[in-house]
Amino acid sequence: MGEEVKLLGLWKSPFSSRVEIALRLKGVRYEFFEEDLQNKSALLLKSNPVHKKIPVLLHNDKPIAESQVVLEYIDETWKQGFSILPEDPYERAHARFWARFIDEKCLPAIWNACWGSEEHEKAVEEACELLKLLEHELKGNKFFGGEKVGLVDIVGNFIAYWLRAIQEVVGVEIFTKEKLPKLYDWSDEFVNVLQESLPPRDKLIAFFRGRFGSTTTTSTSTSN
Repeated sequence: MGEEVKLLGLWKSPFSSRVEIALRLKGVRYEFFEEDLQNKSALLLKSNPVHKKIPVLLHNDKPIAESQVVLEYIDETWKQGFSILPEDPYERAHARFWARFIDEKCLPAIWNACWGSEEHEKAVEEACELLKLLEHELKGNKFFGGEKVGLVDIVGNFIAYWLRAIQEVVGVEIFTKEKLPKLYDWSDEFVNVLQESLPPRDKLIAFFRGRFGSTTTTSTSTSN
């Protein structure tokens, strides 16, 4: 078919990782372009002139931005084999709801608990309560998608992988086996299945130690 697929992203970004996971699950070959957010490329600024953020997928030079939008585009464009979203319309809507719950509720609360709040204990408690709601949605399944990874699992990659690394660096306890046993088991399963699509943990921790040892600025303003 002669398709050209490029991804503008960052190796350490969970938002870029979402897109890489989806492309790999679909078996789509792509070229990755590492962005410097302090000196954004002309291609990024041209491809996402509204938000100027990563990730951006370029499919035959046509740009698609916003990670959840990109995930749905990938699912609809490459229909072979693996499906990210369920076929049933109700189940699709349900998956979209929980994916948005992660981005709009869980992630801001987690960032606040790790760095942004003067009332630390209250912020941690609020983040834990939101994660408990998410945990309940597993309903005894291996993944949010049932027996296989789906949209909610992919969008939850920050919780499954990044959060545990961040906790180790900043010394907070939001996501533990004791507090969230089912969600913790899900994160282990997620990493086991998708390890090759995730950045090396030691490299990620080294980045966080350098980054968050001196600043509380997060990457949420440069990724989506």
